[in-house]
Amino acid sequence: MTMLNRKLLAVSLAVAALASVSSVAEARTDVGIVLNFAPPAPRYEVVPAPRVGYVWAPGYWGVRADRHYWYAGHWERNRPGYAYYPSRWTHVGNHWRYDHGYWGHASYRYR
Repeated sequence: MTMLNRKLLAVSLAVAALASVSSVAEARTDVGIVLNFAPPAPRYEVVPAPRVGYVWAPGYWGVRADRHYWYAGHWERNRPGYAYYPSRWTHVGNHWRYDHGYWGHASYRYR
């Protein structure tokens, strides 16, 4: 193998290695649910004692087959530098829009 071929092979391998490394990025996909009727009142939940390294995600009314369904609260592993924004319903005009809970940068709120 000639010196030129070795250099070409080394550069090609380096480029391939760099191309295979993915950068860390935050992505959000919003699939909105809009209904013509309001969700039921939130259920009362007993919030368990705090757990080190976790954040409590409160329960919420989601939708299954055009009906409201209660999803109980649960623990989410803490993500340093991020804040958890819980699921919620927003009254918009004559409709109700559901926004699923998400993790966002603690310094910036997306919605």
